[in-house]
Amino acid sequence: MTPIQLTTRVVNVSIGLCLGLGLLVGACGGGGDQKKKSNADPAVVAEAKQVWDTRCATCHGPQGMGNGVNAATLKTKPRTFKDADWQKKTTDERIKQVIVEGGAAVGLSADMAPNSDLKDKPAVVDELVAMVRSFS
Repeated sequence: MTPIQLTTRVVNVSIGLCLGLGLLVGACGGGGDQKKKSNADPAVVAEAKQVWDTRCATCHGPQGMGNGVNAATLKTKPRTFKDADWQKKTTDERIKQVIVEGGAAVGLSADMAPNSDLKDKPAVVDELVAMVRSFS
């Protein structure tokens, strides 16, 4: 095999490997750090984001770290949703209950205010739970 034939063969094999790897990564979802997109109605997602931004993030922070602008004024520091142990042991049902009924309803701080207006909006509450889970 001549040097030119060898070079051509190496290039062809390299291209084939790159294409194959690209297809494999694409088929498996690739991207690793991409956030999961919601399948919910866009209006529900928008309402949940508005609730998060105006109610939840003020204490829990925009990234769920428990460091929102009002956090320092509270007697009990807000939970960080980055806590892997808490994420594992806390059920979605409990998170929903805390969101709707407030912290005092489940033995947590009364500083976690109830959102009773969301009681009849289970899809919005589900989206809020998904947001809380996305911080893990």
